[in-house]
Amino acid sequence: MASLKKFENNPQQQLMSEIKGSRCVMLGSPNSNEHMQPMAPQIDDKNSEIIYFFSDNTSDLGKAVAQKPGYVHLCHIDKDYQACIRGKLSQHTDKSTVDEFWNPIVSSWYPGGKDDPKMMMLKFEPDSAAIWASDKSTIGFLYETTKANIKDTWPEVGASKVIDIA
Repeated sequence: MASLKKFENNPQQQLMSEIKGSRCVMLGSPNSNEHMQPMAPQIDDKNSEIIYFFSDNTSDLGKAVAQKPGYVHLCHIDKDYQACIRGKLSQHTDKSTVDEFWNPIVSSWYPGGKDDPKMMMLKFEPDSAAIWASDKSTIGFLYETTKANIKDTWPEVGASKVIDIA
């Protein structure tokens, strides 16, 4: 369950913590004709306002970012917390970032190692997000929806807001 106290007091920190704890998010392309694709987010503890991704420069996404960096959407969805984040996606060429996030899972995608010619690092700089959080258990959710149906009201299952990301 998501913490509604964190949601109210520090939504940006909660957002980045949720993304960091996620194995996968859906990342959009600067080419609006392309579908979002699943990507593994990498968040730097020193600068938690930037999300990095390992990508392939021969993929549609890699080609689109190399040709025309731009604004995209990133979607994160789990049972109790959802977010749609808007930000700038660009190619990132700092080798120290590759070193920082390199691990056995990443290496399985790049047989040439850190110097694999197909590997590229993407940098996502968020600027705003729509977020939703719920602190209800499954039973709490069922209770709220049943109560809403009986009383002809909306269920109280969480909160939502739009935030700017500094």
